[in-house]
Amino acid sequence: MKATLLWLAIMTITATSVPAADSLYSIPLKDIDGKATTLQPYAGKVLLLVNVASHCGYTKQYAALQSVYEKYTAQGLVICGFPCNQFGGQEPGTDAEIKQFCTATYDVTFPMFDKLEVNGANRHPLYVKLAGPDSPFAGNIHWNFTKFLIGRDGTILNRFDSKVTPDSPELTKAIEAALAAK
Repeated sequence: MKATLLWLAIMTITATSVPAADSLYSIPLKDIDGKATTLQPYAGKVLLLVNVASHCGYTKQYAALQSVYEKYTAQGLVICGFPCNQFGGQEPGTDAEIKQFCTATYDVTFPMFDKLEVNGANRHPLYVKLAGPDSPFAGNIHWNFTKFLIGRDGTILNRFDSKVTPDSPELTKAIEAALAAK
């Protein structure tokens, strides 16, 4: 009896202190400075997750991303940038070089993360969750600056391709609707 109660107590503590294995927030990441992290600090926020590149025709979207971040951050929006070099070698730099470019050229203040792969055999687990076979928006990422909108509860709400700018009416409407949902 005591062993059973002890086991139940341990299982209860474990179940309440460990994020669900399939949670978007529990996926291990590294920030742009190489520090281990997750998306857990942003739980309860609306997220816009974007694979970014410094030498792309869409790189100018950094300015719009920063503007949208500044406009909506007080309402609960967090934009997260994930550098990727899988499309035309358009993100060849180190994380330090990427960080320097983003801050010096576009005054980026939203969270940036370690370079990762969004497609293929080495697809990062975050992108398996976002675009893998079990995602509501499954399919390979086609180019830099693909955007995923995540609700406050961690639900993947929508996917926008590179041509949809961060300040477009389509994305603005989706962000505002996600922020309004409590």
